[in-house]
Amino acid sequence: MSKDIRIKKGLNINLVGAAEQTTSKAVLSNVYALNLDDFHGITPKMLVKQGAEVKAGEPLFYNKNKEEMLFVSPVSGELVEIVRGARRRILTLKILADKSQEFVEHKTVDSQSADAGEIKELLLKSGVWPFIKQRPYDIIANPDDTPKAIFISGYTTAPLAAEADYVLNGKETELQAAIDTLGRLTPGQIHVSVGKSNNSPLASLKGITPHKVSGPHPAGLVGTQINKIDPVNKGEAVWTIAPQDLVIIGELLLTGKFNPERTVALAGSIVKAPKYYTTKIGAEISTFLYASGVNEDKFRLINGDVLTGSKTHPEGYLGFYNNTVTAIPEGDDYEFFGWNKPVFNKISTTRALTFSWLQPKKKYDLNTNTNGEHRAFVVTGQYEEVFPLDIYPMQLLKACMVKDLDEMEQLGLYEVAPEDFALTEFICISKQPHQQIIREGLDLLHQEIG
Repeated sequence: MSKDIRIKKGLNINLVGAAEQTTSKAVLSNVYALNLDDFHGITPKMLVKQGAEVKAGEPLFYNKNKEEMLFVSPVSGELVEIVRGARRRILTLKILADKSQEFVEHKTVDSQSADAGEIKELLLKSGVWPFIKQRPYDIIANPDDTPKAIFISGYTTAPLAAEADYVLNGKETELQAAIDTLGRLTPGQIHVSVGKSNNSPLASLKGITPHKVSGPHPAGLVGTQINKIDPVNKGEAVWTIAPQDLVIIGELLLTGKFNPERTVALAGSIVKAPKYYTTKIGAEISTFLYASGVNEDKFRLINGDVLTGSKTHPEGYLGFYNNTVTAIPEGDDYEFFGWNKPVFNKISTTRALTFSWLQPKKKYDLNTNTNGEHRAFVVTGQYEEVFPLDIYPMQLLKACMVKDLDEMEQLGLYEVAPEDFALTEFICISKQPHQQIIREGLDLLHQEIG
């Protein structure tokens, strides 16, 4: 029996350029890359040298603090470049792919008879463990911990993000295999959230606790669902997994091969024909961007959705956790007297010379202009209108800024991630970097308390 979760606070950002639900196969990428920034908090130690030949699924490096946690190559080929930054810090690993792919083959485990130790060993050595993240701290899960529950969100509310119901279609076998196995790693429940429509492949899975979610963004974020279902307290941990990552885990369990295939939504008002593409983690974005075409020479390309993604360029590579690439106009122009005239083409939560509240379903062609400069926090009460968690957002942000560990704990930092503050950052009239503030607060709390 599913439990309904209805979110009232939030804001839907309806943008022009949603991906049409048709899928094409992307051109094969020559080079694939792993960006080390995707693995927050990991200190890498290389296992292979530049110029080495590797197979798909072969370990490239391990986590210095957890040596059994391996990170593997998405394809077979030659490790042609190790890009380093200051103090020889590893930034990116680039693999020149072979025309014919070879895979590392792992011995599969029986989810019904294998114990937690055997399952963890397979997930760690095969390279799929980094898909499992944890709250608190929003980092790769610690394999030594036992989570009180596992959360999976199949309800999509982020602007222009890939629709989970569409990309998971036909993947029920892999999803069920992953659920059966992961259920052995927690004494608690596996909470799966879907929309109110009954066409989600996740809704028919066995061994889950289903939830039907409705409401505006951020209703689809796993952090919102954790807050409403089973909040994280001090000393507790929950694990979270994205639905497409669940498919990769399931395929490994069924075949013994690491196949990091992604169905990516290429979206945005700049894209001539926004649609879905099948590719792999780390592929060159240009292999599917130019297949759809772009309408302008100057645009912002985002690895992810417009609220939580990172700036990239056509020669960049698909992020490890991303299943959306967005292209929108670059907002580098100055609007004369923009602060003192009626606004009809922007989204705003206020009613001061703005009219988006009159047309809640209207789609907008927004650019990257912040429409104002960075300034001190102003108490307006706006954050609380779009922030559905039972947390005081303004107070928590300020506690993180002043590094008050006691206040950060008491105000609920354990159960949030930077993405939970993306919407408050979007509407912030003070133009404060909310996600960066929360990320720094989480890192400090993890460093000091662990």
